[in-house]
This record gives sequence, C-alpha cells and structure tokens, in this order.
Amino acid sequence: MKMRSFQVCQCGAPLQMNEAETPKPQGTQVLLKMLAAGVCHSDLHIWDGYYEIGGGKKMMLADRGIKLPLTMGHENVGEVVAVGPDAKGVKAGDVRLVNPWMGCGECKVCRRGDENLCLKPQNVGVFSQGGYATHMLVPSHRHLFDIGNLSPEQAAPLACSGVTAFSALKKIPTLQDEAVVIIGAGGVGLMGVTLAKKMGAKDIVIVDIDAAKRDAALKAGATKAVDGGAADAVTQIQKATGGGAWGVIDFVGSGATVNLAVSSIIKGGAIVVVGLYGGDITVPTPYLPLRAMTLRGSYVGSQSDMGELIDLVKRTGMPPVPIKTRPLEAVNDTLNDLRAGKIVGRVVLTPAA
Repeated sequence: MKMRSFQVCQCGAPLQMNEAETPKPQGTQVLLKMLAAGVCHSDLHIWDGYYEIGGGKKMMLADRGIKLPLTMGHENVGEVVAVGPDAKGVKAGDVRLVNPWMGCGECKVCRRGDENLCLKPQNVGVFSQGGYATHMLVPSHRHLFDIGNLSPEQAAPLACSGVTAFSALKKIPTLQDEAVVIIGAGGVGLMGVTLAKKMGAKDIVIVDIDAAKRDAALKAGATKAVDGGAADAVTQIQKATGGGAWGVIDFVGSGATVNLAVSSIIKGGAIVVVGLYGGDITVPTPYLPLRAMTLRGSYVGSQSDMGELIDLVKRTGMPPVPIKTRPLEAVNDTLNDLRAGKIVGRVVLTPAA
C-alpha cells in the first residue's frame, strides 16, 4: 500500500496530497502507521515560509535549511509497523509518541540530552518529513516514548504544546510560591495553565485579548484573567499578582506581549518567551541590572523533559485541554481555521492508512 502525505509544495499555497512507496526501515529506523497528528500554530509559520522579526523584516525558513516539498506535523503518535535491524526496545504493534525535536545525536549538546538545541536540527515536520501522512519513518527508536493508557489523540499534543509548556514552566523558579502570569490562551497557553496546576502552581493569571479564550483558561484552572488589550492591562496584572509578577511566560511572543511582560514584572522577576508570533522590542539596558530582571527564551523541550512530562501525565492524568479530531483530508481547512483564530484548544488529525 502506498503512503499518502499532505505536503507544502509552495509556501502559502494549499497542501497537496502526494503518494509514494511506503518506506522500509533501515538500521535504527522505525516505521509508524500514523494514528494522530496535532496541528500546531508554528505550522502556520512553516507553511508561510518565514518568521516576522520586526521592522518589516522576515527570517526566511529556506535560509535555515527547510526544504520543499515538506510534510508538516510534529505532534505525532503512531503504531509501529516495521523496525530496522538495529532498532531496540520497540516491536510491531507498539503505540508510541514521537519526540520530534531531533538533533545530530553526536555533538556535545545532543550528548547532554538537549537535542532540541542542536545546531544541525532534524526536527520532524520542519527539517524532515512529519505526520500529516498515513506513515512516518522515524530515524531512531530513541525518539519514541510509551504513552501507556493515554489515547493517541490525547497524547499527540504532548509532543509540542505539552513539552513546550512544561519546559517553560520549569524555568520559573517561583512557580509554586508566587502567582505565575501566562500570556496567550491558545493551545499551548491552555496546556501551560493545566500543567502549571499539576506542577504545584496555586495562582495562575491568564492574559489574552480574546474573551472566549480567557474563559477557556479559567475553566482549565486559571485563577484570574486579564484582557491583554485593555489600556490598564499592566495595572491589572500588577494588582492580580500582588504588586508585580515574579514569573511571566509569553506564549504569544509579539513585540506588544513581551513589552507588556517587561512592564508587569516586579524587581527580580523572570520572563520566559516561548511564542513565535514575531516582532521586536526595545528594552533599556539599565533595566536588566536595576530591576534584576531575567529575559530568556525557551524552545520546545529536551529528551528528559519529554520523559518527565509523560511520567507526570501518567501519574496525574491528561491536562483537560479541549481536543477535537478531524480527518487528515481536512488539514487545509484546519490550518485556515487556526490562522483565523477559530480553534480553541487543539485539533488532532486522525490519518487512516
């Protein structure tokens, strides 16, 4: 049976369905029949072919090594159907989540477990073929994680929105002691709210310009909500956090949201920027020492982060983020709905081989 893939053949144009021979795994490779593929907001940037970096400038993804045609989809769960002769620990019939954040596997960064930060990335659905397909070839068994009793549809978003939120939350040292501010209540932001609770946060302030998404975050466990577009948003955040935020995670990553975070923190506060919306900021350099502030980024998560997250979810249950399923053939409509802001939570495509 041939493999069907929906691929970006031209940036911004509808994905095209292409057929090819189903690959046969070699070496440590593992072939999966796709069961679930989450649709992530970062797919929109990949589809467009660039990131906005402010001042009308763009970072072209072709310059970073992304090549077309590309099968997107980096939140994947599949059933093992064949393994290479050197693959270990998996067999046909196993259901596994794919950690998509792959590096070269050989450099210092990879050897310490931070393959997501490798300078030669091979990320699934970005630099290599992803899960908007009936089958996917994974380069090594070491990227596969057992999901236990979780359903494929539940588990798939853990590969990106889950591990991205989890890794960012780990970078907030005051998470269990002080209010944490989460900017953006999209799929990753909602995951952040629910995981923050599981990680011991008691006070979670959600900031979003969309009332429906603020309501969804409150239902997911946020304790307070602020309209990020309000003229007094800074004052509201400072009041909600008892004088200023000790920790802010920005899941939007626009110039406006990062500036909002900078204005809202207390002395000694930390800002973690996750979102890739795009833009630029100007921060007076004296702010950094005088306010003892931390401004840092967080990019997806490491191999160990993925393992820790799945263990946490196995112990405490799946985060109650709204998840809806659609057939693989609905991928173009789904991407357009995501761009239009019509999706609350996550949509997971369910390919049928």
